[in-house]
Amino acid sequence: MALPALKYDDLYTYADYVTWPHVERWELIEGFPYNMSPAPTRRHQDLSGEFFKQIAVFLDDKPCKVYSAPFDVRLLPEASPEELRAADDDHITTVVQPDISVICDHEKLDERGCLGAPDIIIEILSPSTAAKDQIQKVALYEQCGVKEYWIVHPTDKTVTVRLLDEQGRYGIPAIYEGKGTLAMQMLAGLDIDVDRVFRE
Repeated sequence: MALPALKYDDLYTYADYVTWPHVERWELIEGFPYNMSPAPTRRHQDLSGEFFKQIAVFLDDKPCKVYSAPFDVRLLPEASPEELRAADDDHITTVVQPDISVICDHEKLDERGCLGAPDIIIEILSPSTAAKDQIQKVALYEQCGVKEYWIVHPTDKTVTVRLLDEQGRYGIPAIYEGKGTLAMQMLAGLDIDVDRVFRE
């Protein structure tokens, strides 16, 4: 079953999203659907797998949880946590599948994924998602309160890190060369071995 033809004046919700083909991956941002197919490249999977492994080992005896895509994160920009929990599927118009999500508030987790902003998100760029990850998702994650957002550039071997400040803004991003170690600010004590992430 394919997604029906889009109309410019149509907006979609999570209630629509859950009826779409499971053989394809989709994201919704403010009601507009983005097809995530085909599957990520092998290199993309290598990087994602190494990030997941290092974070999962660190969190083994800690309360936070780490998930890799496909994993639905349902967001409702501008809603309070109480409004978000009370919202039904017809009112949620943003569903993303970050490559890596770290959630420390277990109340946000349910059988369908995460309802609300993860503490940390990592997105690994690909040609089909680069603009969305670096423009739309920066604004979205800032607005929804993702505290730490890493954008990984597989070809350039760089990592761009955005941290929320006291005013809830990302400000100027920090860009790091893909070598050595890189501290994850929201997980004190975790230094990601970037050499291992980018090794061929």
